[in-house]
Amino acid sequence: MTVAQRRGRRIMMTPGELDAFLTAQRTCRVATVSADGTPHVSTLWFAWDGASLWLYSVVRSRRWADLRRDPRVAIVVDTGEEYDELRGAELSGRVEFVGEVPRTGELCAELDLPETLFARKHFRLEEMPHDGRHAWLRLTPEKVVSWDFRKLASP
Repeated sequence: MTVAQRRGRRIMMTPGELDAFLTAQRTCRVATVSADGTPHVSTLWFAWDGASLWLYSVVRSRRWADLRRDPRVAIVVDTGEEYDELRGAELSGRVEFVGEVPRTGELCAELDLPETLFARKHFRLEEMPHDGRHAWLRLTPEKVVSWDFRKLASP
């Protein structure tokens, strides 16, 4: 994962801050491009495993169709209301499809960690419930840009 950014170094999150931020946040916005070139942005819950962002997406969605055709994606995770509270990160790259589609719970060692993280974070469960409508996308970001405007108040 590339974390270097030229502009805004003063407000850029450190790797540890970025990891803690992505671990704690629940919601992201996923930007894809449709076949006709129209951008599409949708909101999803996610899990962060320290290296990759995991999305559990409905497989009969515009987002899924867009990513099947073109796996390039930009994802924004952010928080804050007032200017001096704004924090966030944009992660971009290409998603990978992991596990069966749709996910029904077949054994897949690669999904053990993300499913545990996701189930605990979003459902307060120890095991991931499967509904036969969703499947997993993994983004191991090629580029990350982050900001933490709270740092502007620091001397």
